Amino acid sequence: MHFEHLIEINNPLNPLIETLSREQVWSGLMYRVEEPGIFLPGLDRCEILSRSEGRVERVLHFGQASIRDTVTYRDLEWVCFESRATAQHAGGSLTIRLEAPDSNRLFLRFTYETTLSENAADGEVVQVSEFVKSAYRESDVDTVRIIRTIAANGRPQ
Repeated sequence: MHFEHLIEINNPLNPLIETLSREQVWSGLMYRVEEPGIFLPGLDRCEILSRSEGRVERVLHFGQASIRDTVTYRDLEWVCFESRATAQHAGGSLTIRLEAPDSNRLFLRFTYETTLSENAADGEVVQVSEFVKSAYRESDVDTVRIIRTIAANGRPQ
C-alpha cells in the first residue's frame, strides 16, 4: 500500500496557527527519532543500537513484540523510518519531508509504503486499507501537535 498526504504547518492566511521555523519542526522530528515514546502509543521503550552520520538503528519494544527499524535522514529535509517484515510486524516505511513552496508556508509530507494490499477484489481488504490510512492520518496530526508542544515548551507535556 502506498499512502501520502500533506499537513500544513504554516499558513500566513490563518493567524490562529503559530508559525514554526523549519528548524523547530526539524527539532521535533529528531525528537521522534531519539525519544519516540511520546509519538508512539504503546511503546514501552526504545533501544538505540547504533548511530552514524544520517542514520540511527533502533529496536522498539511494544510489550512482547520488538520491531527493529532503521532511521535515515538529511538534516532539515527529510527523515525515513524503515522496518522489515517479521512474524510480529508487517514492515514498511514512513518518509516525512519538509516542504516550503515559499518563504511563508511550510508543510510536512507523510509517505507510507507498506506490505498491506490495496488492490484486492475483497471489500474487506479495502476497508482495512481505508482504516489504516485513517489511523496514519490521525497519528500524523498528533505528530504535528507534539512538535508544536515541543516548539512552545522545549519538551512534550
